[in-house]
Amino acid sequence: MRRLWGRLSSVNVQKAVWGLEELGLPYERVEAGGAFGRVRDPDYVAMNPNGLVPVLEEDGFVLWESNAILRHLARGHEAHGLWPGDPRAAALTDQWLDWQATRFTPATRDAFWQTVRTPADRRDQATIDRSVAASEECAAILDAHLMGRAYMVGERFTVADIAVAAATHRWLHLDVPRIERPALRAWYARVRERPAASVALPPLS
Repeated sequence: MRRLWGRLSSVNVQKAVWGLEELGLPYERVEAGGAFGRVRDPDYVAMNPNGLVPVLEEDGFVLWESNAILRHLARGHEAHGLWPGDPRAAALTDQWLDWQATRFTPATRDAFWQTVRTPADRRDQATIDRSVAASEECAAILDAHLMGRAYMVGERFTVADIAVAAATHRWLHLDVPRIERPALRAWYARVRERPAASVALPPLS
């Protein structure tokens, strides 16, 4: 039995859902976090002492951290090609997974929270501006990397595309001014057409 804990409004849960959907694996998603609560319940904390989502359960095996979940799923189902077989391509995939978690998503976080989850009369424009500036730095890195490339690593779709596209989905749908990045836009449109993406990426909330 495979169970994924977490609400779909979480970018980290979106990544895990996208991975599961790409692989065609059966799973049950249990709402948790945010308005759904549960993450401070003793049984949940026993699974993830951080009290965060997502958490993946597989027949008694428990795993948290969304990119660890992506790696686990992709490496466990190598025939699908979400994890590269070539060691250097695998290292580059790790690089982009880490970059998404440590640079891109943190850069967009304040702009997201301020414009999506904070009432208009309580927003801090200076905080939004700093977040947008940091996000633009990341978007510029992505745009330069994706020029002439169909995917993040090599010639096929991998979990690097899942992680970075989930963060890009959030960035491109924020109500903030943005510099147009043609290569980034084209890549996002390409991966967004995948059936699994339509399940994993709802409107921002």
